[in-house]
Amino acid sequence: MGAMASCHGPRKADLAAIYNTPAQEIGEARTPVVVIPGILGSRLENRTTGQKVWGAFTYGAADADTAKGAREIALPMEMGVPLGELRDDVFSPGVLDLLVADVTPFRRIRIGAYVDILTTLAVGEYRDEELGNSGAVNYGGLHYTCFQYGYDWRRDISENAAELHQRILEGQQQVREGRGLPADEHVKVDVVAHSMGGLVLRYYLRYGPAPLADDGSLPELTWAGAKNVRKAILIGTPNAGSAKAIEQLVEGLNLNPLFPNYRPVLLGTMPAIYQLLPRTRHERVVDAETGEPVDLLSVTTWEKYGWGMADPKADKVLRWLLPEIESAEERRAIGMEHLTKCLARADQLFRALDIPASPPEGTEILIFIGDSEVTPGVLSVDARGRLAVLERVPGDGTVSRASALMDERQAMEYSVGLDSPIDWHRVQFVSADHLGLTRSHDFVNNILYQLLEEPVE
Repeated sequence: MGAMASCHGPRKADLAAIYNTPAQEIGEARTPVVVIPGILGSRLENRTTGQKVWGAFTYGAADADTAKGAREIALPMEMGVPLGELRDDVFSPGVLDLLVADVTPFRRIRIGAYVDILTTLAVGEYRDEELGNSGAVNYGGLHYTCFQYGYDWRRDISENAAELHQRILEGQQQVREGRGLPADEHVKVDVVAHSMGGLVLRYYLRYGPAPLADDGSLPELTWAGAKNVRKAILIGTPNAGSAKAIEQLVEGLNLNPLFPNYRPVLLGTMPAIYQLLPRTRHERVVDAETGEPVDLLSVTTWEKYGWGMADPKADKVLRWLLPEIESAEERRAIGMEHLTKCLARADQLFRALDIPASPPEGTEILIFIGDSEVTPGVLSVDARGRLAVLERVPGDGTVSRASALMDERQAMEYSVGLDSPIDWHRVQFVSADHLGLTRSHDFVNNILYQLLEEPVE
């Protein structure tokens, strides 16, 4: 009998029955939730023209295979101008659930996890601000308990943490108004962050709205953001980087042969992608001949291998991005200076996030990690700069288990006990890939428990 029952597979918990009662408790004690998507997970538009920059491949959207479209998608570059001052007219009007394309049969392609997180929160009776304001859901005038944070994922992670602060303040104020609370009443939020969004959240917890300085110094670790956050819930976050980042910066991003090709030079204008690189000390990228770790944050490395801006053939795209610069030598100089600034900013962010520290009482940091998928763990690079997977490890197909944990035992002799600068309150492992994490039944079950039933210790 037992053998016959097992043929049907494991039973799943009846989440509606389990969470129906706590989900109905939507009174004054309900902690609001802010949701942060990962890289590529927010729509981008041109504020002036209304052109879609990311989030749709429909007619009129920016096309990375053209000079005009590439300029729209890339961040501006200018010699001697700090990264924070390199601005364009692109902004994020909100998060992205599905990528829309007018290319059959790829009309709707899932690239983000937000829609699944939102579905989960709906089970818990959270009321989403954007759905309410758009008229998609009528909440009967009840105050919102769920807020999106769409952001320009091309930009420095610390800049987006500063903007996250403003979004949280706005959400807190709406909750005060909805509940009829005094203007100075302190309202904490829970934050659910997928992938790179978790790095934005972690920086915010530690440093609040203070972005990284242009002189390379670190802000004081004040836990200013943690004062506003009850539970920080990360999902598949590459805390120690991902091999995918160096692959994309070297080889580009090609979603499908029918879609635009996001070339390495174009991606190389975006500081955030460098901030997803693996740490050199973890030896995740090694020289194919010597086995020695490759310093990914050294501009000399990029020149040696001809990667990105340092590629001798980069001028075609640089000419697209810098049409006002007539000299190829000057275009290369601008590109190389931009590369240097991005690498320095990545090093600065790593130092800020890697300081061992525990959040203050009243704030907990949790993470959901995929560890059932074979994931690139160690890459080798040959003399021509070509990357190859040398070792595959447990992970979610994009982020390794060790990276999500920020396990400092990588490339070290094994020792008992996790060694991480992050003081995890809880770690939950899920058998799913990077995007599938948020669709997992076990994820839904556990995150609802964390949000609805488990108090902060």
